[in-house]
Formats: sequence, structure tokens, C-alpha cells
Amino acid sequence: MKKQIFLLLGFLALSTTNAQEKLSVEKNQFKINVLLPGVVYEHGFNEKNTLYSEISTGFAFRSNSSLGSAHAFYPNINEQFRHYYNLDKRTAKGKVTAKNSGGFVALNAIYNFQSISSNESVLYSNPSITIAPVWGFQRTYKGNFNLGLNMGMGYNIGKYDNGVATVLNFSLGWVIK
Repeated sequence: MKKQIFLLLGFLALSTTNAQEKLSVEKNQFKINVLLPGVVYEHGFNEKNTLYSEISTGFAFRSNSSLGSAHAFYPNINEQFRHYYNLDKRTAKGKVTAKNSGGFVALNAIYNFQSISSNESVLYSNPSITIAPVWGFQRTYKGNFNLGLNMGMGYNIGKYDNGVATVLNFSLGWVIK
């Protein structure tokens, strides 16, 4: 009987140790972005996949010889289904993976609302949606300081024009939970 209890306790100890070492993205993570102000919620579905939801402001710039240069600021909603592909490799190298620090590939959908800019050199923008596959990474450092970058090529669908679009998202902020 003592032998069985000892074996059971040993098995439970190994199970607990193994569970603590299992890599996984955060189940729920909230962030505040300060560069282009916004809020982010990232929900972990399993060990390596998340749904990233962001409400923020966007920036667009255009320059050409016939129309000159113009810019626009607009609110947007950004949804990404992310797959973190290198968490195991980062851990093996002794690098941090906490708070979803890793590289990812994602399917990105961005809804851009109408421009809120109001000066003469503004690029007028109608609401549009952009769908794009993206590659990116994010890192969370001491003090929960967060840095993120993702980019890709996709397709933009607007009221008056459709076409290929470059997606580039750079964020600076803090993880708050």
C-alpha cells in the first residue's frame, strides 16, 4: 500500500511539473497602445493561437506628382487570428515567451472608418475593409512595456475603389493585465 501511495504521489508531482513547463499563450491579455492610441484584447484559444482585437486610430499617407501629398487619421477595428510559431524555439534559447512574446503569422481584417482629419492637405478616406495575411512579432519587457510589429500585403475594399494594399502596424504600449 505504501508503495502504491508513493508511486501515486510521484506521478502527481511529475504531472504538475510537466504542466508548469508547458508553453502557452496568455488566456486573456489587455494592452494600451500609445503611438496611435488604442486598446487591445488578446484571447488565447490554445497553446499557440489567439484572437487579437484592437480598437485604435490609424494613419494613412499618400504622395504622387499629380495630386501632391496628403494624410488622414481615422478610427479602425483590427482583428487578427494569430498563430505563434516560435515559442518552443525561444524557450530553448532561454528567451522570454511570457505575455505572448514571440513571432506569429496571422490572418488580418481591418475596418477603417471615415477620416476624422479636417485640414486642407488631408487625404479624404471613405470607410473600407482590408484583408491581409501578415507576419509579425511582439515583445513584452520589464514594466510590461510592449512593442509590436506586423506587416503584409492584402486587398482593400472601399466604396469607390478596390486594390492591393500594404499593411504595416507598429505599436508601443503597456500590457495592463
